[in-house]
Amino acid sequence: MLGGMTSNVPLNELGEFLRKRRSELSPHAVGLPETGRPRRVAGLRREEVAQLAAISTDYYTRLEQGRMQASAPVLDILARVLHLDDDERGYLFQLAGRTTTRTRRRGRQTVQPQLQRVLDDLTATPAIVQGRRGDVLAWNALAAALVTDFSRLPERHRNYPRIQFTDPAMRTLYADWENSAKTSVAQLRMEAAKYPEDPRLIELVGELSLRDKQFAQWWGDHRVAARTVGTKTLNHPVVGELVLDWDTLTANTDPDQHLTVWTAAPGSATHDRLRILASWAADRHLPASQPPS
Repeated sequence: MLGGMTSNVPLNELGEFLRKRRSELSPHAVGLPETGRPRRVAGLRREEVAQLAAISTDYYTRLEQGRMQASAPVLDILARVLHLDDDERGYLFQLAGRTTTRTRRRGRQTVQPQLQRVLDDLTATPAIVQGRRGDVLAWNALAAALVTDFSRLPERHRNYPRIQFTDPAMRTLYADWENSAKTSVAQLRMEAAKYPEDPRLIELVGELSLRDKQFAQWWGDHRVAARTVGTKTLNHPVVGELVLDWDTLTANTDPDQHLTVWTAAPGSATHDRLRILASWAADRHLPASQPPS
């Protein structure tokens, strides 16, 4: 079983998520006295979490066992007790059914012509559009030069997490591949909370879990993250080190489509190297994605 990716996903995932988070907290971290006696379990005991949340141990036990749903006030208290950050708190509420978790049958995602024009106009800025599961829906020529020539991949394999774990070049391209890959797994976890019955997502998680032990381990850690902003360092084989800031914008026409752009401060070494890379990409005629006909 891949982290509870079954028909009972929400409650099973909720219980496992709670167990993981309490296992990482010490009594000292939540203000409980240390007894000095050996502990049979890592982190907090169920009764300690229940005590801190002012609920019965039986109630909390049933939550962890996936035998009942929690109310919003209880979830809010548990989020504070377990020291969840904003992303983890949102994930907890999604798993508990406080937002829609049932997956409707969804059609193929396509990029609107207006967004495609934005990509085409960004000749000096790498940019891609990702859809559900991190599928790469569109890109510009500089993104192909920066990461990989997406046009050479079968459409079904144009998925950013999959590329990160299956393309050996990614492990040398990213100066901190491990941290970046962990973030991709955490973002995929957020997708699983929104669309737990998405067959493509289940298939992707199963494939990567079998192919890569690190993916399986990090998937089991239940870390979650939203697509927001950050900085990454790449060791590009053509232009050398690139320190890039990335930002993510959500499409109004489809909230499951996200435009990610990589930029560098004007006058910086990375800014100059991006322009060199853009010239190199133009000479190589690296293709950008084309809008569907």
